[in-house]
Amino acid sequence: MLKENTLHGRHLISGAWVEGSSTFLNMPVGGQADAFAVGTPDLVGQAVEAAEDAFTSYAATSRAKRAAFLRTIADEIDARGEAITAMGMKETGLPEMRLNGERGRTVGQLKLFADHIEQGDYLDRRHDEALPDRAPLPRPDLRLCQVPTGPVAVFGASNFPLAFSVAGGDTASALAAGCPVVVKGHSAHPGVSELVAQAIEAAIKAHDLHPGVFSLIQGGNRSVGEALVQHPLIRAVGFTGSLGGGRALFNLCAARPDPIPFFGELGSVNPMFLLPHAMAGRTEQIASGWAGSLTMGAGQFCTNPGIAIVLDGPDADSFTRATQAALSDVSSQTMLTAGMAEAFASGKDTIASQKGVKEVLAMGCAERQASPFLYEVSGDDWLANHQLGEEVFGPLGLIVRVKDTDQMIAIAKSLQGQLTATLHMDNQDSELGQVLMPILTRKAGRILANGFPTGVEVSDAMVHGGPYPASTNFGATSVGTMAIRRWLRPVCFQAIPNNLLPEDLK
Repeated sequence: MLKENTLHGRHLISGAWVEGSSTFLNMPVGGQADAFAVGTPDLVGQAVEAAEDAFTSYAATSRAKRAAFLRTIADEIDARGEAITAMGMKETGLPEMRLNGERGRTVGQLKLFADHIEQGDYLDRRHDEALPDRAPLPRPDLRLCQVPTGPVAVFGASNFPLAFSVAGGDTASALAAGCPVVVKGHSAHPGVSELVAQAIEAAIKAHDLHPGVFSLIQGGNRSVGEALVQHPLIRAVGFTGSLGGGRALFNLCAARPDPIPFFGELGSVNPMFLLPHAMAGRTEQIASGWAGSLTMGAGQFCTNPGIAIVLDGPDADSFTRATQAALSDVSSQTMLTAGMAEAFASGKDTIASQKGVKEVLAMGCAERQASPFLYEVSGDDWLANHQLGEEVFGPLGLIVRVKDTDQMIAIAKSLQGQLTATLHMDNQDSELGQVLMPILTRKAGRILANGFPTGVEVSDAMVHGGPYPASTNFGATSVGTMAIRRWLRPVCFQAIPNNLLPEDLK
């Protein structure tokens, strides 16, 4: 019997801790590395088949039972809180407060989804009563309800070892919907992944559910992820990660003999538009807030506001100086992995080498450490070079100095899809704001006024998604209660006897 909270380096497949034929090591910031079994396509097949075996019984569970299951997962994660935080600090370099906060968000999300499915509104139930005497043709009884779609594949995210990984939003929402889940754990934090998997396993046992409801496959090369999204029993995929990796998986999902939805959150520069009167009155305040948002968590947030668009002139000069001063006070931070640190260093070099880009602040990078970088460029050069609008994952800011409001509007129109877009404005900026709003509404999933997008509230009204490449499905969100709808499909039941209807329609 394996002791809970003890790392054993195995996969969890349908209630059994399974060894692999080879192992890989995690990459701790300090201390001894831990070994973990490497995933294979064969192991993926075992996990998916177990999920399919579990689907009929789990999809038929009552909403009350699934809600209780979600709450137990939350409790079991909290019960392992100290071990999870210690392992997270070791593997990712994230501070204790950040990890405790992320755990709070993760368990809060599970409880929110539990409350939401108990209410039942997400089922979108509709009923057209039979009209047997209608002429020229009668109408049969028609009832509509959302039903679970089937086993779901989830890819753990590198930058959120808890909130977007093993028991994060994708897994929690799929389980809430009634879908078994197979998780491909991220190699950046396999120890945290195991501990959270133990919590889910304990909850499955506590509620006597089919063990195939959840499986975790660790590590493995690209073939493991490909096998997961291409398995014919997988009915949908949740992914948070890079544009390149996400697009490759998206293409595989679309190329299947039976294409399936791929809900990928892929990247965003989260532009901020600083309107003239707000700049004139709050330059230092906006600069200080931007510096804090830009460097929070070493800039490793998908909502990191990487670009500030300002009108050229004295206020832009003041804003640049104030931002430079605020960023100069920020110490270097440990990035989540050595690979991410290397990608950040490469990305900032790419930005710095582009035509017209001027260096404002460069504090250097060393191994897994990252310090803030700040650059500026004219609106003309930005519009001429789409590479300047690509995400650099880390604490890097680019100030785009436009020559007039028409060019600010042109930049808004030229943007690719974004997770967020922000307007910093005062009342006197309303006219320009009214022009920008319909443009930005087409470009982003969340629009802010006088705030900073880093950090995403988990709530009913939140949208974390947007037009491509922010996400692969503009009609979905990976945060908030509407995330559950990704794993459901509508079914109409025509003239079906009451004893054959789903429980939620009786």
